[in-house]
Amino acid sequence: MPAFDACVVGEAIMDVLVDDGVRTERPGGSPANVALGLGRLGRRVALRTQLGPDAHGGAIAAHLAASDVHVLPSSFDADRTSTAIATIGADGSADYAFDVTWTVDRIEAVAATVLHVGSVGAFLAPGGRVVEQAVRTSAARWITLDPNVRPSLLPDRAAASATFARLAATADVVKLSDEDAAWLLPDLDADAVLDAIGAMGPSLVVLTCGADGASLAAGTARARVASATTDAVDTIGAGDTCMAALIDGLLALDRIPDGASELRDLGERAMAAAAITVGRRGADLPWAAELV
Repeated sequence: MPAFDACVVGEAIMDVLVDDGVRTERPGGSPANVALGLGRLGRRVALRTQLGPDAHGGAIAAHLAASDVHVLPSSFDADRTSTAIATIGADGSADYAFDVTWTVDRIEAVAATVLHVGSVGAFLAPGGRVVEQAVRTSAARWITLDPNVRPSLLPDRAAASATFARLAATADVVKLSDEDAAWLLPDLDADAVLDAIGAMGPSLVVLTCGADGASLAAGTARARVASATTDAVDTIGAGDTCMAALIDGLLALDRIPDGASELRDLGERAMAAAAITVGRRGADLPWAAELV
């Protein structure tokens, strides 16, 4: 049995939230949030990220450890910890300004059933090229990908789209938001996005559409699920929660879903998990006991 259920590779960031003039610091970063979510769902999870020898790095490491995430020792190789300022709007949405670097020069092989990559860590040079190499050489049973595009950090749309296509061709599962799709695959409706990404190679494609729920496709099987009802506080970490729940569901099922009913079950649980996060301040992902 692999040492870990999942190994997650990508950025960990200190989110600085500005909400109605009040400034609060919370650990974040999409891949780190996915690892956090998996740990809280009871999965054995390792994280290869980059943290600096500073207060932010220490706080992030402690936060992850408290949710049973094993931060790989090689992760402490940055000069400083990356940050993002998130300004919360009246509707709960978040607008980001980033101060992020991603300079990993090696990613050690970790025995894990799932290798998850995405977000800044999959695209930002120079570390993004190292992530691609790790994906190509991984012995994991499944590769999962969430592009979680941050256009302000990726000025070259064509290069980012090409990177996405290469990663998707190797991935077994791709989850992306409608905003990601609009940036990477403009002018396509939801079904066309599922078709286009499915043609790249993954067995399961999930497209989330905020309050409008999600669409899932595995081969010819399709399912659409509604968002779970909640009183939104902010949307930070919602997509990462969905990704963690999808990976957790895949591990529980022990195979890629192959019918509309299984896709619907997988999607509804992911939406229920995301609703819990949306109803709380910041990326406060649910624990297993909350998803019953």
